Amino acid sequence: MAASRDRSTLRQLVGEVAARLGGNTHATLSEAFTKVGMPQSDEGTKHERVERSFAQVSDSDLPAVAQNLLAGGYANTAQRHRIEDLLWAESSPPEIPRRIRRELARSLDLADIVRSESRFMALLERFWVLGDEMSPLVDAFFGSPGPSLRRDIEQHVLRNPGDWSAEDLIENLGAFEAGDARFARFLEELVSADVLLDETVQRPLVAAINEHLRGAAIELRETGTDGGYPRFSMVSTRLAENRKPKNIIFASLTKPDIRFQSAMDNDIEIVGDPDKSLVYDRPTPAAGLRWRDLQTWWQEKHKIPTDADAKSSLYRRLRRSLPDNSPGQQNLFDCYHQILGAKVYDHPVLLPEVWLHWDPQTARERGPQALLRSRMDFLLLLPHGQRIVLEVDGSQHYTRDRGQRPDSAKYAQTMASDRDLKLRGYEVFRFGHDELMDTSAAQALLEQFLPALFQRFDCA
Repeated sequence: MAASRDRSTLRQLVGEVAARLGGNTHATLSEAFTKVGMPQSDEGTKHERVERSFAQVSDSDLPAVAQNLLAGGYANTAQRHRIEDLLWAESSPPEIPRRIRRELARSLDLADIVRSESRFMALLERFWVLGDEMSPLVDAFFGSPGPSLRRDIEQHVLRNPGDWSAEDLIENLGAFEAGDARFARFLEELVSADVLLDETVQRPLVAAINEHLRGAAIELRETGTDGGYPRFSMVSTRLAENRKPKNIIFASLTKPDIRFQSAMDNDIEIVGDPDKSLVYDRPTPAAGLRWRDLQTWWQEKHKIPTDADAKSSLYRRLRRSLPDNSPGQQNLFDCYHQILGAKVYDHPVLLPEVWLHWDPQTARERGPQALLRSRMDFLLLLPHGQRIVLEVDGSQHYTRDRGQRPDSAKYAQTMASDRDLKLRGYEVFRFGHDELMDTSAAQALLEQFLPALFQRFDCA
């Protein structure tokens, strides 16, 4: 219910900003619609055209339209902050308690942060309201400058270092009471190369901040580079045990026949027909495993001359691994790609039939020590080591005698394997097979689920 209210509020706020598109001429309005991702509307006054166009924006497209309007400078500072807070909250940011924020602020030295005054002020302008946008006009009218937070910062932080502590600054910015997502993003940018042009300053500052953040089970972790400088992102320390995969065995048509080429280095080989199971053996990027990463691997592995041929042949190979008796799985796979369309290249690749455990012996041979789950229906490898499992549950998950009788033991086994996955750092989302059996129903369900999933795990 709260999510529905937030999306309704977002639509209202974005609608108010979109109305400013009416400032275009009739001739340029169509181009403006294209730039912000709104449908074309050709009839009526400019105001009516904008209103009709915005009414056609779907809930799934609303965040992208909002971002485009913000990037185009259509929103004032207050509107931008309210829209950002709603968009960022949809990714369920980690909670950063006020006590931790204040203790963190007390540990910082402003001299370490204000190395470049212009970059520092640009950072503050990006995340906080430093003054009334009408203040220049008010100053001109009265003939003297009035009070503003921007002027206070210039006086007490820039011109007179030592007047304010970092705690004083963050207090006056309103950061102690700000939303979790805004505070987290502020910290990410505070330690970025956009503000600190010295890696020897970045790393000690990150270490000092992390001493406090780890009390909230989060930390700033190095997740890439930016112009040769390290880039740090806020991630959960609960994912600390998620190592980068060394081998991803997926799209299996049968149980693979595996042997170690080097047991010490974990180098494996699929014996027999190698096309019956695929093995991705490259490092997983910090941004997660996207379709473009898998397609590049596939294209180079099979020496396919064109991108189009690589894309279609890879899609067919993945699709072929899905069980014939599970239209629900097939619909999930098909709808995933239909909904994303061309955007799939930069979204997590949907890996089907992924081996979680592998045992050369059968469950009957292994007996009570047999592993509970061998394969996952689908796996998504997201940024920062996040792993998402999608399962499509048919009646075999909770019945016996071909669905004739409930089987509590089977259900208990499913729940036990879910707990095991979650303890290992996976997030599991289950669909009932009947939810996905009808193509149009599956499409409607996933059109709501996928944008929410990508927002939740910050990979939209």
